[in-house]
Amino acid sequence: MVETRKVQVTGGSTYTVSIPKGWATENGISAGSEVEFYPEGDSLFLTPRTEEERTEGTLEITNLEGDELTRAVMTMYVSGFDIISLESSRISTDQRRTIREATQSLVGLEVLEETRDRVVIRDLLDSSELSIHNAVTRMRLIAMSMLEDAISALAELDEDMARDVIQRDDDVDRLWMVVSRIFRATLRTPKAAEELGLPREVCFDYQSAARQLERIGDHATKIAHLTLNFEQPVSEEIIEAIEDLFAEAQTVVNGGMDALFADDSAEATRLANESRESVQVIDERARAIDELLRDLDPARAQLLGLIVDSVSRAADYGGNIAETALQKAAPTP
Repeated sequence: MVETRKVQVTGGSTYTVSIPKGWATENGISAGSEVEFYPEGDSLFLTPRTEEERTEGTLEITNLEGDELTRAVMTMYVSGFDIISLESSRISTDQRRTIREATQSLVGLEVLEETRDRVVIRDLLDSSELSIHNAVTRMRLIAMSMLEDAISALAELDEDMARDVIQRDDDVDRLWMVVSRIFRATLRTPKAAEELGLPREVCFDYQSAARQLERIGDHATKIAHLTLNFEQPVSEEIIEAIEDLFAEAQTVVNGGMDALFADDSAEATRLANESRESVQVIDERARAIDELLRDLDPARAQLLGLIVDSVSRAADYGGNIAETALQKAAPTP
């Protein structure tokens, strides 16, 4: 329920305003308590001042196994818990193995305590030292290098390179979880955004871009998996066409990311529009490659068609990043 207050002047120069008693009582605010103000644009956020404490969460895992247990641990991590207690009447060996694997797949986590009925995981990172900008930048470098190496692995039928691409997808996923954790923290408290030194809207833009980069990593992994199914080299004509398609997709993604990171609104808008226009070239090149595949063995043509589709989708995700950059560069109402 919205409540209004009149701003008053005390001492001739100090503005004061009262706060709702119900809110104060619920948050332990009384005479002499300290509160914190966080300015953001034309808004001012008020929160109770509390001592720095590590947030703890408990999860009952008796009926959780495998992927379901892994997702539960990741959800607790992304939600912002610093200490996660997983409990059951008896934790099985398989559950412990799953917990350890989930912990290793997340940045900063380690198992702090293990007993018959309890496993405690702790986040060792200082959230205030994390940079969402650096995490997204790192995601960009890894995802695009994965896509480039996946195409090279196809051209050379290099199984080792293809498997390396598959393994690197874990690095992109770890960073995606970090970005999601930071972003959710900014939604819970304005203090998190203050520590990052970024407006929450910008954090949202970075999180949106990170989601697209995570998908690009997934498609690079898909190409690598498909490459492992080829026994005979792909014709030079088709490889060159796919490499040209990748080059255009790379231009789209890099243009979108450059626009997102640009400080000047006019420059960001120019880069983003150029990136979006390049997506049309991708569609034309993809259709031309489909024509080349018509005369191939159906099974082989299908594999290559899936690869072409993955490269095209990477470009589409780059176009989505460019769209986010345009929204970021637009004037604020």
